[in-house]
Amino acid sequence: MSGIDWIVLIVTLVGIIVYGLYRSRSEKNLESYFLMNRSSSWLLILLGIMGTQASAVTFLSAPGQSYTDGMRFVQYYFGLPLAMVVLCITFVPVFHKLKLFTAYEFLEKRFDGKTRSFTSLLFLLQRGLSTGISISAPSIILSSLLGWNILWTNILMGGLLIIYTFTGGAKAVAYTQQIQFLIIFAGMLTAGYMVVHLLPGNLGLSDALHIGGKAGKLNVITSGRDENGFQWNDRYNIWSGIIGGFFLQLSYFGTDQSQVGRYLTARSTRESRLSLLLNGLVKIPMQFGILLLGVLVFSYYQFAKEPLFFNQTQLDLLAKTKYADSLKIVLKDYDALQKLKMAQMKPSLETQVENRMRQGLAMDYTQKRQTQLRSIIQRWLKDKDVKGDANDTNYIFLRFVVDHLPKGMIGLLIAVIFLSAWGSVAAALNSLSSATINDLHKRWIKEPMSQKKEYQYSRIYTLVWGIFCVIVAQLAYNIGNSLIEAVNVLGSLFYGVILGIFLVAFYFKKISATPVFISAVVVEIFVVSIHILNQKGMIHISFLWLNAIGALGVILMSMVLEKFHGQKP
Repeated sequence: MSGIDWIVLIVTLVGIIVYGLYRSRSEKNLESYFLMNRSSSWLLILLGIMGTQASAVTFLSAPGQSYTDGMRFVQYYFGLPLAMVVLCITFVPVFHKLKLFTAYEFLEKRFDGKTRSFTSLLFLLQRGLSTGISISAPSIILSSLLGWNILWTNILMGGLLIIYTFTGGAKAVAYTQQIQFLIIFAGMLTAGYMVVHLLPGNLGLSDALHIGGKAGKLNVITSGRDENGFQWNDRYNIWSGIIGGFFLQLSYFGTDQSQVGRYLTARSTRESRLSLLLNGLVKIPMQFGILLLGVLVFSYYQFAKEPLFFNQTQLDLLAKTKYADSLKIVLKDYDALQKLKMAQMKPSLETQVENRMRQGLAMDYTQKRQTQLRSIIQRWLKDKDVKGDANDTNYIFLRFVVDHLPKGMIGLLIAVIFLSAWGSVAAALNSLSSATINDLHKRWIKEPMSQKKEYQYSRIYTLVWGIFCVIVAQLAYNIGNSLIEAVNVLGSLFYGVILGIFLVAFYFKKISATPVFISAVVVEIFVVSIHILNQKGMIHISFLWLNAIGALGVILMSMVLEKFHGQKP
């Protein structure tokens, strides 16, 4: 990066930290540290909800996801609007009426302490692991740009986030997320404009979309069917998005403390409902835009030299292994392919129809050949003697930014990725600390504590969870998936069961504590077993369906066990 990029990056990040700490300087008790004394407006909550959900993983990995797999990932969010309606009708009024610190307090009032503790532990495990993956996203940026060791990069990024959250609490997170979201939105719009602006000749947005469509990248709606019928292992289609996505989004916004904690800060039920309903309307177009950015980058690379592998450090790694000579041959073949492609795709004076037909044929051939060459590179990186990172998706957008955007713009967009990481990770650390002290510490350690003591313990737990997440970030470096998929798969292992417990609590009043607790434990083991069998290729089912399986499994098994249990709630 240039000097001006570093100035833009540092000034933006330092300014956000100082502003957040200034706005939260008076937070000295649990209600202010976690819930801002329940005084937030709907706009502040909406920006907090969207800022928490849109982590650095979203802005770093989603364009790469659409670059490689097209727009079909947007179907993942199709169940969101319906989930928001259910939340506003059922969850929000109850949570506000009971003046809860965490969502899991409700389960002790409805069932018992062990059900509350078990559900909170599931949340802590899932959110702790997911937050570690979110920390790894900006760490990847620094390590890739500067050649830093990934361990020390994770420690640096995690340390900054821990200090930020440890000092400021919910108020620092909420107020900085307002500015973060505006900067993020401006940065992504600017990036989209720059991609189209860099296209050669008189090509514009419609031409870029035509090219993306020709390559099958505008697959916004897919049925999940092929000649063999419906494919349950198809990750993103309209049915898995609406049904599986509904259960996942309902659990995420209704039972995950990182989101529940945002709207528990509201000064009224109306403010919470308004923020959630608007989130349901805004989130899909926002995600569509982020994915579309990846399609535009794909179209740009049809007229420019495209990296064989976007993570250059992995090619440098291969150059020092037994594959060094073979790599030179592959790179030579790839360079010749790129020159041929650029010559064929160059805009000419031919008629529009002839030009587009020729471009379509050139693009089809080069895509197939590129895929073959990249698969060779990935196979070498997976060699046990190399131990490289064969997944390139997370580096696509970053590489485009660094290679092709003007000075100053690079610093701004890297600041965007940092800010999105800080917003989501800080909110997550805040929720992890809140659940730990309220659901576990205060229940298991019976000694009375003053408000000052509770506040001190809350900050200690923030520190402990921060360290845990840094460790996970280090382990997530070679996770093998795009980061955005890894986070969603991980969430689906737990969200369904957690949601099932809450649905029983709200809608099945005759079911008592012991049946739902046993059901939750058994069904969680069952869901994890399905995932393991999936990984081994013994069964084939998309991770989104695990949310429905978990939730419905807890409900049905609880109903059956209640018949045998024979006790009134």
